[in-house]
This record gives sequence, C-alpha cells and structure tokens, in this order.
Amino acid sequence: TRGADGTVALMVPPHGEGIDNRLMPESLGLYGTDHSHLVFDRAPVPVANRLGAEGQGLEVALGGFLVPSRISLAMSCVGLAQRALDLAVVYAKQRERFVAAQIRTEIKVAFTLTEPHAGTGADIRCSVERDGDTYYLSGEKHLITFGHIADYLLLFARMAGTRGTDGTVALMVPPHGDGIDNRLMPESLGLYGTDHSHLVFDRAPVPVANRVGAEGQGLEVALDGFLVPSRISLAMSCVGLAQRALDLAVDYAKQRETFGRKIAERQAVAFRLAEMATDIEAARRLVLHAAETWERDHDASAESAMAKLFASEMLQRVTDSALHVHGGIGYFRGPIERVYRDARAQRFEEGTAEVQKTTIARELLR
Repeated sequence: TRGADGTVALMVPPHGEGIDNRLMPESLGLYGTDHSHLVFDRAPVPVANRLGAEGQGLEVALGGFLVPSRISLAMSCVGLAQRALDLAVVYAKQRERFVAAQIRTEIKVAFTLTEPHAGTGADIRCSVERDGDTYYLSGEKHLITFGHIADYLLLFARMAGTRGTDGTVALMVPPHGDGIDNRLMPESLGLYGTDHSHLVFDRAPVPVANRVGAEGQGLEVALDGFLVPSRISLAMSCVGLAQRALDLAVDYAKQRETFGRKIAERQAVAFRLAEMATDIEAARRLVLHAAETWERDHDASAESAMAKLFASEMLQRVTDSALHVHGGIGYFRGPIERVYRDARAQRFEEGTAEVQKTTIARELLR
C-alpha cells in the first residue's frame, strides 16, 4: 500500500522473536529517558493487538498526537519556537544554552514575529544596529503569546537600512531589560489561558552571541523552521476543536425536547449534524495528508497552507452550526460558548486565509 490508506496501528512487545531492539547513543538532553532503534524481521503480532481498522494507522497516530488540548494549543508558540531553533544554523553552544535548556524545561521561549505596522514577513520594520559584539534593537512587536512570562523572545528583525529578506536576523532577546517596554495587552475574546505582549524596543542591547544563524537568515529561521509544521499542527487543532463542537451539539440534540420529540429526530437538525461531520472528516483527511507529506519530504508549503485554510474555515462553519443547534442557551457562558470564542482565533493564527491562498498560488505557479 501507499499513503495513509494501508496504515495500521499495533500494540507490539518491544522484545521477542524477530525484534532487534538496540539502545541509541546518549542524546543532547532528556537524560532520564532511553531511545531505541528497532529492526523487525517478520516479527509476529496478533491481529487482536491492532488499534482501529486497517487503514486507520495514521489517524490513530496523528489524530491522537497532534490534536492538542487547549493548554497545548496555547503553548504551541513556545514548543514550535524550539523547532525553529533546532536547525543546522544553530551553533553548538547555542544548542546547549537555548535548545537543550528548553527541552529540559529550564527556559520558555516565545515566537516573536508579528508587528503592529507590518505584515509577518519580509516587510518587518523592527531593526538592529551592530556595534562590536552588541546589536541595538529598536521597533515594536505585538500579539506575542507568552511574551510577558517567557525567558527569551525568539525575535525577528532586520539590519538597519536593509530591505526584503536579505538583512533579516533571528535573535534570542530577554523580554525585560534596558530599552524594553513590555506591556500586557487587553484580555482577548478567547484563549484565556495565555498572555499577549506589546513590546517596544528603544536601542535595547542584545549580544551578537544571541543571534541564531547568520545575518540574512532571519526569515529562513522563522518560516522554514516554524510555519509549515505549525500550520499543520494548528489545522489539526481546528479539527479537534470542531470535533468537540460536534460532540456537544450531538449530545444536546439527543437531550433537548420540543413538542414532545428530541430535536435530534428532526430532519433539519439531523442534516445539520451530518453536514458538520462531513466537513470535519474532509478537513481531517486533508490535514493528515499534509502531515504525511511533511514527514516524508520535509517540504509541504502548499499542503500545510491548504490544510490550515480549509480547517480554519471549516471550524467557523461547524462551531456556528453547533451554537445554532444549542439555540438560545448556547449564547450563555458554557462549553459551546467557549469553543465558539476560541475558534475565532484560529482564523488568523499562522496567517489569515488570504496569506494561505497566496502561499498556495505561489507554489502552483512557480
């Protein structure tokens, strides 16, 4: 078989006939764990040990792994900042100081790209001037998730006087200190478990040793290391949140009675639920395809953008329908009301629909 169609999930003993289980060399961090390299030579596994049906292997793996809880969704910018740092451009000393320390949960890192007066790409205005071993950072960033409580900001700026991607730099910047005004932003519509910062820099000193990669590689660190896998992760978060909305709607429809009948028995409501389920399943398959492409090729710019575009739009449709099924009671504080509020943020996280369409079109027409 090829693709996701023939995949299976199995519960397999790690030692036994036909299994060569070898310990791998010591890793950079996570010293309390072991890591195995396993070679299987027709190792027997009872069919009874299969989880789900044949063809559902990747759904079990990715659906169970990538769909985060609301807390893990809020923390995605911190965890995925680690992905952006885990590139060949990170020097050995930086790996220990920033990557390994993050893995050991000794530091928290906030991804810091968005600006109030620019997009999130080659038009960034935040700039640095270099004087010896120090950069002096000036400009603004806003909507920075966990920007107030992080230990470092993985911040993207440009060398003063440059344009486009050529002069961009990635810097590890403490969120508080000389020349830094770090203000908490007002409470957001949803995602209450996070803080968001508006940062103003006035020639804030940053050691050159805190630069990730070379001058000119800033957006490479940001986009290649972060956005593609992050869009896939966010798209699966949309699938998970939409599934929660559908589950709430189905449960309510089975309980709520009007004129002596459960509303689930009414065709109008049942058809709406069917449309929601179909929308979710279509998004799930598209996201799994994007994840499979990324895992295989490490190049899924179009696929990740398609997944994020469709899944985020699907989430708006499904949560709106779920609230509709709940009727007036859904408008009051409660589980479906929270899902409805949290869903709105997914439209602009990791790029709006227009940004995703631009990415898809660029890949199609290159």
